[in-house]
Amino acid sequence: MAGTISARQVLTPQGWLANGVIAFDDAGTITAVGNEGFDPVQAVGTLLPGMANLHTHSFQRAMAGLAESRGPQGADDFWTWRQVMYRFLEVLTPEHVEAIAALVQLEMAEAGYTSSAEFHYLHHQPDGTPYADPAELSQPIFAASAESGIGLTHLPVLYTYGGLDGRELKSGQRRFGNTVDEYEALYARIAQLAAQMPADFRLGVAPHSLRAVDRAGIDACMALCPEGPIHIHAAEQVKEVEEVEAHLGARPVRWLLDNCPVDNRWCLIHATHMDAGETADLAASGAVAGLCPTTEANLGDGIFPARDYLAAEGRFGLGSDSNIRLSVAEELRMLEVSQRLAHRQRAVLTDDSTRSNGRYLYERAARGGAQAIGRRAGTIAVGHLADLVALRDDVPILNWPQPDQRIDGWVFGSEQRAVSEVWSAGRHIVRNGEHFRAQAIRGRFALAMDQLMRAL
Repeated sequence: MAGTISARQVLTPQGWLANGVIAFDDAGTITAVGNEGFDPVQAVGTLLPGMANLHTHSFQRAMAGLAESRGPQGADDFWTWRQVMYRFLEVLTPEHVEAIAALVQLEMAEAGYTSSAEFHYLHHQPDGTPYADPAELSQPIFAASAESGIGLTHLPVLYTYGGLDGRELKSGQRRFGNTVDEYEALYARIAQLAAQMPADFRLGVAPHSLRAVDRAGIDACMALCPEGPIHIHAAEQVKEVEEVEAHLGARPVRWLLDNCPVDNRWCLIHATHMDAGETADLAASGAVAGLCPTTEANLGDGIFPARDYLAAEGRFGLGSDSNIRLSVAEELRMLEVSQRLAHRQRAVLTDDSTRSNGRYLYERAARGGAQAIGRRAGTIAVGHLADLVALRDDVPILNWPQPDQRIDGWVFGSEQRAVSEVWSAGRHIVRNGEHFRAQAIRGRFALAMDQLMRAL
């Protein structure tokens, strides 16, 4: 699998490299970055470090269109959307999970993602009965990754309670639920299966949220995974913040910072509703804020305090979450545009050294996403994985003389498919804008959707 890639412009940590050549070995690790051997005939246009998708629930992609009608109460929010999701889960089989996950990973790759972290809370049969194999529904995610070639970090979720008062899970949540003992068995089985995965596979843990896991559950997750990523939902909804404060005496992000060893292994998903102190302290912790701007907008969650968080040198990455849309550019654009609306300014998220709004956001999201999923990637440098994305150069706004403007053109101006090539740990998975197994994966997804539509 070792190879070389020539590109007319390469975004490196030191800046843009013209007529660059990237070499990588059989393990998919970059061994050289320079100019020697540049091939102008085979060269791609603009080569960027790959982007990690740090938060996805793959199965929700198949729900697109099911939850966009106003409910009978006259107002919709996250909680009414969740009821639609619960009904959808009643008909989902392992075969559906695999077909949907493969399609999602294909669409991610074609959008410019090179790796994905599956925040996986779907564990049991529709009525909540465990499968004989506790990892029955993790295996379809693994199989999808093997077919799509995308880099995978798997985050099995511990989900124990229906709320902070410790109430039992309701019918729609029973496919998620595990005690700590059951979760430990699940994690052990997944760790066993991980031995069969590619070398760039990573395994972490995900205590779902303070609504669904108590302190003992969080401690158990940390004990199981002393080195890998730790992800948790936090402060996505105002109602959640109020409930956590009422039961635990502190806001969600504050409680986590004061009671858990939050550091660079942690990723707080959403963290939408933080006060000034939480914002500054999360930035100082070295953890990553896992932002999902398109989903957060779709669900009406609110606006992340990005201007202040990034001014405090906070780290962030991107997730597609519900997968209502799959687009690196749209996530970055939504993040910036929300700040423009909130602050009535332009080019809010950048600095004097970079100036380019698109490049500033892209570089930081790539680095933060790689950190969050435990992947040595996010920058084009020797020793890092060859997670690489090439932009098309046959579209005028993607071929400006100044390469920073090419990223700005992609993020803020391109409605066309902008990605031409994608490599994940050296695996060439998108070629001329299309995933190399597109036909087979799309065909199986179409069959799965036909079955789901009939069942619903």
